[in-house]
Amino acid sequence: MKIPHLVFGLGLGLLSMSAQAQETIKIGIPVGLSGANSVVAPSVVQASELAVEQINAHGGVLGRELELIIADDESGAQGAQRAYDSLVFQHRVDAIVAMETSAARNAGLPIVNRGQIPYIYTSFYEGKSCSPWMHINAWVPEQQVAPIVDQFMNELGAKSFFLIGSDYAFGRGMLEFTREYVEANGGEVVGEEYLPMDGSDWTAIISQLRSANPDALITSTAGGAPNVTLTKQLRTSGVNIPYGNYAVDEGTAASMGSDAEGIYIAASYITGIDSKANAEFREALRAKFGDDTETPNELSVPQYEAILAYAMAVEQAGTTDAEPVVEALSEVTVEGPRGSITMDKQRHAPLTMYLGQIQGDGSVSVINSFENVDPGEQCPQFAE
Repeated sequence: MKIPHLVFGLGLGLLSMSAQAQETIKIGIPVGLSGANSVVAPSVVQASELAVEQINAHGGVLGRELELIIADDESGAQGAQRAYDSLVFQHRVDAIVAMETSAARNAGLPIVNRGQIPYIYTSFYEGKSCSPWMHINAWVPEQQVAPIVDQFMNELGAKSFFLIGSDYAFGRGMLEFTREYVEANGGEVVGEEYLPMDGSDWTAIISQLRSANPDALITSTAGGAPNVTLTKQLRTSGVNIPYGNYAVDEGTAASMGSDAEGIYIAASYITGIDSKANAEFREALRAKFGDDTETPNELSVPQYEAILAYAMAVEQAGTTDAEPVVEALSEVTVEGPRGSITMDKQRHAPLTMYLGQIQGDGSVSVINSFENVDPGEQCPQFAE
């Protein structure tokens, strides 16, 4: 029989048991403290720390406190292998909650599969990554591409597109989906170019972009540093066409200053979401971290909500044993900063998406919103 969905708000009412002097429940957090994701990692760490502090303050989970173990995955495959191996087989964590590049995720998944522990991946990605132990609460191409491309084609009259990406699974996967979507809707892709994930000199690609003279530009780079270098060089070169960026988060945009102004994004979280849950989340961050508070964003908020989801799943399962917790992760609903999130669609989540444009101060002006966008076919072996 299907277990009824639970609703879990920021009040953490389900976690009412007093934490006793028992062994902690360990959550591994592999994240890019160095490398491409180092720009966004601090916000992810803060969100993780806040979630654990709130849960522990309300009695922990099953009478036990949560403990974070953070490991640097170096934003790539080799670092991820070391980080996952340490977390799973040395620290023997009970679960992994991870905002990472796709390269890091793909390197870590075989280790998760060997260790057989619950894993929540919290980064937007190219889709169709499946494991018996993994759930995903962030967006996939089916949820993110259409708002930007439709805006460019239907509202701005764009017919020709140039695509630029980082040369790894996310960059290529997102732009492959984009090419198909553009062509299916009568548009044309006049160029598609990639730079290695750690590359920083976009000069040759920008030259090709200028020669192709497209109506619009869409980029899919590794979150963090590549967004900064590419956008700065685009602005310096005078590129001034509609620009959609699949990977820039609000925090990074704020750090980029005027370079980010005008970029179109589609996101499941923006700081301006007008809800009690989002207001409480932002207030709690500020209360905990003060002037050091990082801007909450599309990468840190799913991380926060995923830790709440894991805590709920353990409570529902009545154990930290992996199989019942993984089953419960498809059932629990988190009422968090992004609204109601349930990872029940083939281990992915329907999401409300916001089409926005970055302003000069790094804030996002919302153009449109789309409620409960379905993630589509991702992992049909987990369909209910």
